[in-house]
Amino acid sequence: MIMQSSAPRRPVVGLLIALVACFAVAALGGWATSTSVGTWYTTLNKPSFNPPNWVFGPVWSVLYAMMGLAAWRVWLADGRLFSAALGIFAVQLLLNLAWSVLFFGLRAPAAALADIVLLIAAVALTIRLFAPRDRIAAWLLAPYLAWITFAATLNLAIVMLN
Repeated sequence: MIMQSSAPRRPVVGLLIALVACFAVAALGGWATSTSVGTWYTTLNKPSFNPPNWVFGPVWSVLYAMMGLAAWRVWLADGRLFSAALGIFAVQLLLNLAWSVLFFGLRAPAAALADIVLLIAAVALTIRLFAPRDRIAAWLLAPYLAWITFAATLNLAIVMLN
């Protein structure tokens, strides 16, 4: 009886942990970004296709939620907290955070460009590892891969223009 009542909570707890992990990275990245977005970043030459600043918050919020949901689905499918797929997912989260620290915190766009290239590779590998476990989880990461590829293009343009 107790086992039946506690079993449904486990997936919910897993989802909360996955979302908290992703949004913790978002919060730390947001903090690093806030140190320069209203000052140093405004002085940079940017390409004509650079979106307005207000676009980034909503896009990233949706992407972090999708990332958390994807990780949760893989955890449910695998039944293991530690797997190669979730390990690479954690690596890409760290690379994601590193980009914000490098670009905005340290004001080092060239170093951030090197990081985002690694991030793209890590997300592509994460998608590849997620796909056999849960195809929906893999597809949930596709918009993220597209967005960071666009962000890499912006990053490259900023390096070239400044």
